[in-house]
Amino acid sequence: MNSSTSSSIHTDLDVAKLPLHVAVIMDGNGRWAKQRLFNRIKGHEKGVQTVREIVRTSREIGIAHLTLYAFSTENWQRPKYEIDALMALLVKFLKSEKKEMMDKNIRLNAIGQIERLPKNVQQELDKIMVLTKKNSGMQLNLALSYGGRWEIVQMVRRIALKVKDGQIDADLITPEIVSKHLCTNSIPDPDLLIRTSGEMRISNFLLWQIAYTEIYVTDTLWPDFTKDEFLSIIKTYQQRERRFGGVGE
Repeated sequence: MNSSTSSSIHTDLDVAKLPLHVAVIMDGNGRWAKQRLFNRIKGHEKGVQTVREIVRTSREIGIAHLTLYAFSTENWQRPKYEIDALMALLVKFLKSEKKEMMDKNIRLNAIGQIERLPKNVQQELDKIMVLTKKNSGMQLNLALSYGGRWEIVQMVRRIALKVKDGQIDADLITPEIVSKHLCTNSIPDPDLLIRTSGEMRISNFLLWQIAYTEIYVTDTLWPDFTKDEFLSIIKTYQQRERRFGGVGE
């Protein structure tokens, strides 16, 4: 797709129908590397370039919230060398993008078991979240050491303690109360979930929040995912009818 086609797609987007929150399961780094006879780390390095492009594009077109599934609770089972490389890449990315986040008015947020991350990663995250906390152009949410089932268990524990202490009446627990006790309590539920690499599964990501999210799966591996394809998916999303369990027009 050439630049004129990309510009056309960008122009064709209906600003009034932009998804408020886009979530992305970034999958396929390892397979991308294997296809090219590289080690897996090369795939993750190339994947970081895609992250940079999709963050920039989201900010450019006016997406308010972008959530990237960067590291799952299950990813801790990977070889130590790969985990170490991923954490080093994360720190490198945070340091390299700090200026752009400030220049582009992007706020950084992290969800998940942040305390399980290496200390240097936690420190860099904290530093940039504090630095960008007043930015209001877009919120970039990184899901790190995150799992949907873990999040739901944490939510149940928090609510159970409040019921035990008499702060919440168990008979009056609502979906809104549940949402307020999740990691994403200050973030609207995703309107659009994109998964790359063609895998037809959710992989323990935002299990509560995606109840009525529009899902788009592309066969493209994450390192090959482009701005043009991202814009095309947004355009496809805008052509869908969202009924939330009701009847369409």
